[in-house]
This record gives sequence, structure tokens and C-alpha cells, in this order.
Amino acid sequence: MLGENVDSAPEGVDPNVPNVARMYDYFLDGKDNFAADRAAAEQILKTFPHTREGARANRAFLRRAVRHVVGSGVRQIVDLGAGLPTQGNTHEIARDARVVYVDYDSVVCVHGRALLARTENVDFLQADVREPDVLLDKLNGMVDFDRPVAFLMLALLHFVPDEIAYDLVGKVRDVSAPGSHLVISHAVDTTPDTTPEAEEIYRKSTAALHLRTREGVLRFFDGYELAEPGLTHPNGWRPDEPHLGGDSITFGYVGVGRKP
Repeated sequence: MLGENVDSAPEGVDPNVPNVARMYDYFLDGKDNFAADRAAAEQILKTFPHTREGARANRAFLRRAVRHVVGSGVRQIVDLGAGLPTQGNTHEIARDARVVYVDYDSVVCVHGRALLARTENVDFLQADVREPDVLLDKLNGMVDFDRPVAFLMLALLHFVPDEIAYDLVGKVRDVSAPGSHLVISHAVDTTPDTTPEAEEIYRKSTAALHLRTREGVLRFFDGYELAEPGLTHPNGWRPDEPHLGGDSITFGYVGVGRKP
């Protein structure tokens, strides 16, 4: 673990405030989390018992989606809100691609850079997706926007308010060359009776929750052509094992779009 001891936290990081990236790491059975993160994650699990399964399904979708965009000829990938490094990282799947991980959290960036210290063609950028103009300016030169690039936004946009989220995706689309891809996974409000409890937990963390309807998630793909099978549940998107496609345990919707 990052440690029970407050002294183990990097400078400027408050280990007493739950962090969504470290909570996600806990859901994936990772070791990079503090006691406050684990306590908040356990509260979420009490309200949504399938959250851990949803996180794993989301991670499996990432692997399949990355294989798809690489198979489509894309050799540049920007993983926004990348979170803490864990098994099956994007660059491990897309070995011949230029990969830039992006996160605003200093702990995430420290761990990411340490992991990637000896990895060629991979970078870890500290930037905030809530400032899309600044983000794209920092990315300019790290990736070539004259060539196709895949933007991954997995379990990210439901932590971003509407106005900023749609502005971010629109600016990413506009700056991307034809043949670029957008990969999204997004939580939806499947249990309205208990959702307020989860929202309150995340309000006390580093990012509040902004759940959307299926139509709200589909709107992010305006200007893109959705790859088959369209907007679907994580296990239903081109599963490696077909019998998993009907799994009802899900946290929301996923999709992969291509800019024509």
C-alpha cells in the first residue's frame, strides 16, 4: 500500500481525502491506495456491490478497444484520466504505438513516471481535462495531430460536469485528423434510489460524480462513426469470450467511434 502513515504521502497530497484514482486502484485489487481511499471504496461497494466487477469489466474493455484502434492503423494513443498504473496498461497492449498517459493527480503521475522510466515511446503528462485548451496545447508536439490519434476516456467523463465534458470531447474531435478514434466508458444511473448515497461519497473525494443517461453518453460521439456493436455494456463490446456478452453486471455504457 502507499501506506497507513501520513508521512508516506508525497508533498502536497492529502492522504485523508479519498482520491477517485486510488479508489479505482482498490477496486482492481491494487496496492496504491490510502486508508481513506479504501474506506470510501468500501462505502461504494456497500451501495453498489458489483462495482469491483464493473471496474474489471471496464479494464477488459480497454484492452479490447486498444487492440481495435491499433488494428485500424492508429499509432498514437492519448489515455486521458489514465489513473494509477496497473496490469494491462495501454502501452503494453499497443507496443508499436506512441502512448501518452494523462492525469491531473500528482500521485498518479509520480507512480506513472516511475513505472515508465525505461519505456520508450511512452510519456506521462500531468494535465487537467477540465482545461481542454491547456491540455491540447501541452499535447501538441507530444503527438502529431496531423495523423490519426486515439483518445481514451475510460471511467473519466462521469467525473466531469456537462459543459466542460462536452466541450472537451468537441475540442478533441475538432483537433483530430480523419481516422482518429474516441474510446469512452461511462457510468449511468441504474439505481436511482441509492445513487444519491454514492454521489455524496464522491463529493467528499477529489471528484464529484456526474451520471448521465444513455442518450447523454451517446451525444459524446457526435461527429464520429460508432464501431459495431455501437454503444453497449462493457462485456458486450466485442467480448473475447462470447458468453460474457450477456452479462448483466455493468456500471454503464462503452463505445468506440471513428472520425470520418
